[in-house]
Amino acid sequence: MNAPAQQWWLACLGETLIWARLEVLDSGLAEVFDSDGCTLYYDDESAARMALLDVEFCAFDGIDEDDAARMGFDLEEVEPPRGDSDEELLTQMVAKVP
Repeated sequence: MNAPAQQWWLACLGETLIWARLEVLDSGLAEVFDSDGCTLYYDDESAARMALLDVEFCAFDGIDEDDAARMGFDLEEVEPPRGDSDEELLTQMVAKVP
């Protein structure tokens, strides 16, 4: 079985970065792990992306230096959360702008 396709999304609220992880499962269903530690389920990747865009998240891999500057951070100083479990990630899902 293949690992789910994973993508990090980011929103900036003042000087706070808020992360969300979008995973597309082999079945085509999509899951979003949010900064509250909840996993939200969607019928497909498109529905999950639309839900994230509706609450003003941007795909992290689509942010360039100009976008980052408009959002108030230096792109070279920000990276998605890392961890072996959702519990480890949760402590990193909300962070101050470096």
